[in-house]
Amino acid sequence: MLDDPGVDALVRQWTAERAQDAEAVEASRIASEWLADAPVVTTPGIPGQRARGGSSRWASVEAADPRYLSAMRDRLPDVPHELLAAAAGWWQMVGGVAEAEEWWDAGMSPLDQRALDYRAAGLAPSDLSRRLGPLTVLEHLRRGSAPAWCVARLQRQRRDGAA
Repeated sequence: MLDDPGVDALVRQWTAERAQDAEAVEASRIASEWLADAPVVTTPGIPGQRARGGSSRWASVEAADPRYLSAMRDRLPDVPHELLAAAAGWWQMVGGVAEAEEWWDAGMSPLDQRALDYRAAGLAPSDLSRRLGPLTVLEHLRRGSAPAWCVARLQRQRRDGAA
């Protein structure tokens, strides 16, 4: 293990004591039984959500905004539903359908995780077409430039242009 017989012996002793600890064995048994009895959830969402106020029926929670799915389905008819639903889940947390379409129109697919990273760094879809020297921001990003570097250059460009 660590090439030290004293440390190795201590680790073996501690491991043996832990393996035979009656309390740990009992806790593990209880946890295993509890997990075996737990129902398997096949649909995501909050199990207790009601369909319409006061109704006795239970409603399943949609994983993705249907508007987003239909907008993206128009653009990408061959993409699997699961991929669109996963992307919709991310965009619903940070923006909306309109913002996802803005990123798409600017040249960055909202299905690409990097679009969320660029957004978090402070870039907007309109920034992607701006020029930083001979290349656009999007070209810089595609060549491996860090989003923070692009944001800093854009800020400096705005500051110098305003001065």
